[in-house]
Amino acid sequence: MATEVELNDTKEIRANLAVVSQQIEELELQYDRTAGSVRLLAVSKTKPIEAIKAAYDVGQRAFGENYVQEAVEKHHALAHLDDLEWHFIGPIQSNKSRLIAESMDWVHSVDREKIARRLSEQRPDNMPPLNVCIQINISGEESKAGVSLSELKDMVALVSSLPNLQLRGLMAIPAPQDNFAAQCLVYAPLHQAFIELSKSDSMMDTLSIGMSGDLPAAIASCSTMVRVGTAIFGARDYSAKA
Repeated sequence: MATEVELNDTKEIRANLAVVSQQIEELELQYDRTAGSVRLLAVSKTKPIEAIKAAYDVGQRAFGENYVQEAVEKHHALAHLDDLEWHFIGPIQSNKSRLIAESMDWVHSVDREKIARRLSEQRPDNMPPLNVCIQINISGEESKAGVSLSELKDMVALVSSLPNLQLRGLMAIPAPQDNFAAQCLVYAPLHQAFIELSKSDSMMDTLSIGMSGDLPAAIASCSTMVRVGTAIFGARDYSAKA
């Protein structure tokens, strides 16, 4: 039987999810976006199964995970919910690519030829192609993963050639900026690159940008998928096993 604390946590998650969803709807209207054009990816890393179930019960279906082993364990535990959509959004080590290829529906963090090839080779034949976003290092940070925009054309060609991957779009995590205008300025070249790519490929429909700190700028910059965790589930437990 659930404890009072667990019940209160569940109510809070559901209330938070309603607030975030309403915020997205209001920002779509404010920045002349089509209603429903921005999907919410609930970032559930370090959060327990019960938290995901609470969000699922009020209609959330797409969940983002950063840590491979944790993601796989959750995927197996909730396999009976066959309409869940699992997105891997963290860095990928080559020795763990098989686990990702065998369990995830989406990968947002493809930024190397070796990883792209391994994901395609290791994707089971009985599963649909793995949806992929290429990660862009939009701020040019040495400490951050991602290809540069100058390298994007070659990476697009590579991913598009691999039989068990489906290129869906671009993802970026820019360096923090102080204000809305600065955030939009950073996103501008990424937005333009996405527009150009989507003109020639109808499956290129996903611009995965925007978190709690820059949600308005991301939606103004034509994000189609925002990644929100703490505002839904509360503070993360960084002691969780990676």
